[in-house]
Amino acid sequence: MAGATKSELSVHETRREPGPARGTPAEVFLVFLKLGLTSFGGPVAHLGYFHQEFVVRRRWLAQRSYADVVALCQFLPGPASSQVGLAIGLSRAGYMGALAAWAGFTLPSALILILFAYSFVGLQSLIGTGWLNGLKAAAVAVVALAVASMARSLAPDRSRATLAVAAAILALTFPSTSGQLGAIALGGLVGLALKAEAPSEDDAALPLTVSPSVAVAALIAFFGLLILLPLAQTALNSPALAQFTAFYRAGSLVFGGGHVVLPLLQAEVVPTGWVTHDAFLAGYGAAQAVPGPLFTFAAYLGAVIGGWSMALLCLIAVFLPSFLLVLGALPFWEALRRTARIQAALKGVNAAVVGLLLAALYDPVWTAGIGNARDFALALSAFLFLFMWQWPPWLVVILSAAAGVAVAHLF
Repeated sequence: MAGATKSELSVHETRREPGPARGTPAEVFLVFLKLGLTSFGGPVAHLGYFHQEFVVRRRWLAQRSYADVVALCQFLPGPASSQVGLAIGLSRAGYMGALAAWAGFTLPSALILILFAYSFVGLQSLIGTGWLNGLKAAAVAVVALAVASMARSLAPDRSRATLAVAAAILALTFPSTSGQLGAIALGGLVGLALKAEAPSEDDAALPLTVSPSVAVAALIAFFGLLILLPLAQTALNSPALAQFTAFYRAGSLVFGGGHVVLPLLQAEVVPTGWVTHDAFLAGYGAAQAVPGPLFTFAAYLGAVIGGWSMALLCLIAVFLPSFLLVLGALPFWEALRRTARIQAALKGVNAAVVGLLLAALYDPVWTAGIGNARDFALALSAFLFLFMWQWPPWLVVILSAAAGVAVAHLF
């Protein structure tokens, strides 16, 4: 379901044990390609597909091992389902298996969104802008549902709900990357003051082997790029490097689920003039209608900015932190997950990202998507079908675009 968070996965028990055989990168790629073509519904649905495919059907992982992989990816920033896919590919076929898993799961939706970016102008000239109004109204409904879902799980009490609203106010007052970084930092600091709970001792050890030296190198690369890329961009004044830096930074800071990438990317690409408000929200709406990870929205934005080559650059930049963090955290996961203070800080960060998405619901999603009563009616209808009827997001997005065209011709 769209708008669900990492922490909402419910894993079903199974008595079947995984087979001992290891596979090849080609095998991993083909399995994940099938999932990349058919996995609709957002990150929680993706994790359900993974469980059925790799625990129940193929038995690549034991039930307890899969649950622990999911727990690790809950802890890290980044796209949960893609990170779990990386870990599964790594366990099956090593480092090349991780790359094959990412490529198979990511490329189908990335290619569809790139093609959509190329057809954006042509669609407007062919059928007008009614479909665009429908997509923007659908984006309002999708983000509203995501805020509601995330608030229930990540800001369920008064202290965290207050923190979420404070983070939203901060992000709206300072509508830039610095405001969002400040909100995340505030969340972590306030989280340290929250009551720390002892982590569960029931998890199984991860069946993944990454040497400490590789992990340390990955963490150095992650933090090194986060610090040095802006400095290099300032020194070189390269547009391509500026865009790589922006997407890398956004991919490094996404706590709480794929929808949180919306405010982070918006702050990077819209104020700079790389992408217009209309093009940004149209792509975000279209991203709900394709299978695979929501992070492939970066490929659409890259294509709007500079064509195929920029789409590939932005796609790599936004996913690269996930690679580095998964590799860097694996050897240290046992110690990290047992640290109550880290868990408390993460609670605060997660509440803050609810606030970031709440701020994004107002600007740019609401301000750009709701211009009159007809737009509001479209958004309200889309929210009804998503929330009460639980229709799949891709269907609601398509119907909203069609309704937008009909409304434009009738009024």
